[in-house]
Amino acid sequence: MHSYAVFLIEFGAIILGLGLLGRFAGRFQFSPIPLYLLAGLAFGEGGLLPLGASEDFVAIGAEIGVILLLLMLGLEYTASDLVSNLKTQYPAGLVDFTFNALPGAVMALLLGWGGVAAVVLAGVTWISSSGVIAKVLGDLGRLGNRETPVILSVLVLEDLAMAVYLPIVTALVAGVGIAQGSLTLAIALGVAGAVLFIAVRYGRLISRFVSSDDPEKLLLVVLGLTLLVAGLAQQLQVSAAVGAFLVGIALSGEVAEGAHNLLSPLRDLFAAVFFVFFGLHTDPESIPPVILPALALAVVTALTKIATGYWAAKRAEISVKGRWRAGGTLVARGEFSIVIAGIAVTAGVEPDLGPLATAYVLVLVIVGPLAARYTEPIALRVTEWRAARQAERQAPPPPDGGGAAGPAGDGAGNGPGDTGAEKAAGTGTGAGAGPEADAEADAGTDGTDTCAEAEAAEVPRLPAQRGGTAPAEDERSPGSGGM
Repeated sequence: MHSYAVFLIEFGAIILGLGLLGRFAGRFQFSPIPLYLLAGLAFGEGGLLPLGASEDFVAIGAEIGVILLLLMLGLEYTASDLVSNLKTQYPAGLVDFTFNALPGAVMALLLGWGGVAAVVLAGVTWISSSGVIAKVLGDLGRLGNRETPVILSVLVLEDLAMAVYLPIVTALVAGVGIAQGSLTLAIALGVAGAVLFIAVRYGRLISRFVSSDDPEKLLLVVLGLTLLVAGLAQQLQVSAAVGAFLVGIALSGEVAEGAHNLLSPLRDLFAAVFFVFFGLHTDPESIPPVILPALALAVVTALTKIATGYWAAKRAEISVKGRWRAGGTLVARGEFSIVIAGIAVTAGVEPDLGPLATAYVLVLVIVGPLAARYTEPIALRVTEWRAARQAERQAPPPPDGGGAAGPAGDGAGNGPGDTGAEKAAGTGTGAGAGPEADAEADAGTDGTDTCAEAEAAEVPRLPAQRGGTAPAEDERSPGSGGM
């Protein structure tokens, strides 16, 4: 009875604290995710006041939080949208792997950790956090933006790639033979393909089966189906997040809209618990020894993620603002990176791998929401500043009004070699060569107008979200720009 009372006190304090932190973040218009993580860090292992009685429940709640985040993300799009985006965005997945996996592998080799640790750390730096990014997109009101389908495609490619990557890592750290590792990989690929095929081919039948006019029954059926599919996927070495996402895209029409409205409060609750749980299991004392390599790796891979999102959005013909937003949104790492590192730590591959991965993810999971919000305005301001500097260098010098005669001019704005006819016609080569030159100088013909016209150009529409059309590119959502 005493432990039950302590559990209620601890869990109630956690939920109340999260609510207060969320209100504080909302007042200053930024995502509450960094505050949730810091709160978990303060009350976790080695923190100010470690929690014990509610730890198991918080762990289960964190798993449910990730599943609900991915389910809600899947509900935003139809199966046809997903397949279309995957067909057009698979080159972005290759660029994503190249840009973001290689830095982790190189860092592990430079630290002398060996080939297995290099493969593991490559996965840690490669995979963005679908849970964090899904939360950020909702907080910033960007679920309907033109660049969001591109972000979603990159995330789905990463999550589906985990169906291949995780069995490979498991086999490497366990030292199993090629035959057993190949069998595990084949099972994972088969399950992922089967679930995707069912979602695309029989999505309407699934929606008809789930549909109900009673909100209570609809909530229970959708939540139960999602947890069931996620558990089966996890048991078969496929990510539970992938299973939940595929359930979301399999539902369509009124079922999807009703499920979205019913599950939104549950998602917000358990998603907050997930971020707190992540901080609870991070020991602050393990971070200082590996903070420098973690910071270096975070800086490099934050830039490579921004480059990946920018390239993918540019390939989809999104305007410059949307490209920067897509790049900044992909910066955050989270749940998958910790899972990958945990596999290696459990197998005893490298003792310092766990703390390095924890510090790395903690930095980027805090920086990620900030990068999603501020990458675009900062990049545009830098671009404008560079354009202004270029215009200053290319603009002709001001006319010499001193009236002094000599090689530099004759005081009337004519060059030293101007003939009388040229003077009369006003076509001399001096600094004040005529009204045309002055007009060009005032207009600032340095190429920036061309950039502005390209920015305002009509962008071909990507597949719209379920339930409406995507907004125009210049329709900025609240919180998508600078403060």
